[in-house]
Order: sequence, then C-alpha cells, then structure tokens
Amino acid sequence: MKVADVRQKTDDELSSELTGLKKEALNLRFQRASGQLESTSRVKTVRKDIARINTVMNERKRKA
Repeated sequence: MKVADVRQKTDDELSSELTGLKKEALNLRFQRASGQLESTSRVKTVRKDIARINTVMNERKRKA
C-alpha cells in the first residue's frame, strides 16, 4: 500500500483498514510463535501499512 492510496481514502475506510491490519498482525504473531509462519516478510509490510495509516490519520487530526 502506497501513501498516495492511503491519502485518497476516507477516515471510515482507513479505520476499517486499520482494524483489519491489526487483526492480521495479531494472527501473524501467533503463527510466528507457533512456527507456522511461512511468509516472514508479510509481518514487516503489515507493520509499515499500520504506521502509514496512523500517520495519515494523525495528520488529518492536526489539520482539523
């Protein structure tokens, strides 16, 4: 997910996307702990996507 894509979404879309990514991050942590995680790079991309969404949401709050 690119920053330009995140900036085009509404606040409601970002909130739902953030919730889904946090659930996915939780599942990936459980998979890593149990040794079932196959795509280790997915953990990094999910964390960065969460950070991007949080950054854009905080920027919007500061502007308002």
